[in-house]
Formats: sequence, C-alpha cells, structure tokens
Amino acid sequence: MIKPTPNPPEHEATSPYESLDSKKLHEAAERALDHHFGTAPDKPSKSRKGALFIVAPDLHTETLLANASEDLLSISAIAADLADGVEGSRRSVALALSRMADGVHLLVERALDHIDSSTPEEHRAKA
Repeated sequence: MIKPTPNPPEHEATSPYESLDSKKLHEAAERALDHHFGTAPDKPSKSRKGALFIVAPDLHTETLLANASEDLLSISAIAADLADGVEGSRRSVALALSRMADGVHLLVERALDHIDSSTPEEHRAKA
C-alpha cells in the first residue's frame, strides 16, 4: 500500500530553524511583515487618532495661510459655478457656500496682511 504522506520526523523536538536558510527566511519574512504593516523598529508607529491627513509641523504660518487663501478661492469658484447650474434652494445653498468661502478668504487675507506688516522679530515669534 502506498502511503500519501511521509513518515514523521524521528525527533519530536525538530525546530523549523535548525538550518541557516530557514532562519534567514524567517527573518526576511518578519522584516517584510514589519515593513508592510508599519511596525518596523526604525519607524515607530504613531497613533494619529483617526486623522487621515496631517499638516507638516514645520510649515510657517504665512505658508499655511497662503495655501488656505488659495483653497478658499477655489471653493468659492466651485460653489459659484455650481450655483449657475442649479435652481431653487440648491442654488441658494451653493451661493451661500460661495459667499461663506469669500468671507473666510477675507479673514485669511487680513491675517496675511498682519504678518506682512509685523517686524521681522515679531514674524519669527509668530511662526
């Protein structure tokens, strides 16, 4: 009778890491899993508490405000364009969004003006 499985090893305490190749394969697999799941020792995992996007912590206030200003202009333009394509209450909502973005844009521009008018020492203290 032909046996479909091989005989068990003679020693029960046979380790899968007895050969050098097997140990190297295991270490490589561990490194690959650590890298894939972000638990590599050189990159400690940080809990961002659900935040999908983060802002680089070393950006200057002026850079952040300038980008916010541009984004607000884009939001306003998109909402105004949308208002042209719809009617009734949807148009009112789109126009309200456009006007709100315009108002916040003015606030950001005022903040940028304050940064531009401050002395270099004050500017460094705010950044």
